[in-house]
Amino acid sequence: MTTEEAIRLVTAARSHADLFGAEAPARRYRELVGALHPDRLGAADPRVRAAATAALTTVTTRWRNPEAHAGDIATLHRKEGPLLNASGRGGAPSCHLIKVPRHPGDNDLMAREARALRRIAERGDARHLAYVPRLVDSYPVRDPSTGAERLVNVLATPPGLHSLEDVRRAYPDGVDPRDAAWMWRRLLVALGLAHRAGVVHGAVLPRHVLIEPDAHGVVLVDWCFSAEPGGLVPALVPGQEDWYPPEVAAKRQCGPGTDIALATRCMTWLMGDRAPHELRAFADGCRQPTPSARPDDAWRLLRELDEVLHRLYGPRTFRPFTLNP
Repeated sequence: MTTEEAIRLVTAARSHADLFGAEAPARRYRELVGALHPDRLGAADPRVRAAATAALTTVTTRWRNPEAHAGDIATLHRKEGPLLNASGRGGAPSCHLIKVPRHPGDNDLMAREARALRRIAERGDARHLAYVPRLVDSYPVRDPSTGAERLVNVLATPPGLHSLEDVRRAYPDGVDPRDAAWMWRRLLVALGLAHRAGVVHGAVLPRHVLIEPDAHGVVLVDWCFSAEPGGLVPALVPGQEDWYPPEVAAKRQCGPGTDIALATRCMTWLMGDRAPHELRAFADGCRQPTPSARPDDAWRLLRELDEVLHRLYGPRTFRPFTLNP
């Protein structure tokens, strides 16, 4: 890559994906730095040198800014910042996730996520929309080095979230059921919101259930495997096949009961051997092998869970929760 090519690429890039591509972003970063580095310029025209210096600053800043980590099918670039409202003014703090699929063949899954989140935003109860990410944008990006086109989703969530996998690592002997209770309740709210909007999540796994410990918030993420009730879950998350109820692997129709079975397993796994008999019996009823034998209304199930919790622990009280037990 020549210096002039690098300057043009940096100048034209609208996003992290435009600049660094999706197949090998670290390699692209090194190429850009090499092409724009002052040692490469020699006796270049002062205008070229100035443009290269500005471009190099842009490259290094953009590379440091979005923290990247690997999701199931996409690389996620994280950027903290204010959430803008419709007027363009800063609102509550948020975390923007720029999701770039690693393989163009997964564009259909990215489209499923965008479609699901749009439907929930349009049809869901506005009081509960904080339980799912907000779709900020969805757009195709073409990698100039390969010509491959990928569908990028930009999502907004509150900052400071941790997955149930993080929680279980902090509590290897299991979470106190009184703490797991608020996570379970709020996860059922997220499912009730989605199901009433006509969306089945299809992959309610510990890595996709995020909590905010201090405020007891829950956000259900990664809607790439979503479907409509009566449809098929399009794929299983690699390495997580054993988590799914039988209808998913058998390519049979999914429904709200599919999500309920997955969510229930998340919570029993989270509590480990600390779950009392009453909660284990409640969970067994939610994980029957056939969908017709399971609950299929998350809102009704929430009321039933509250009854079990009241019998066990009395009236609900706020219990501070920390990931540093």
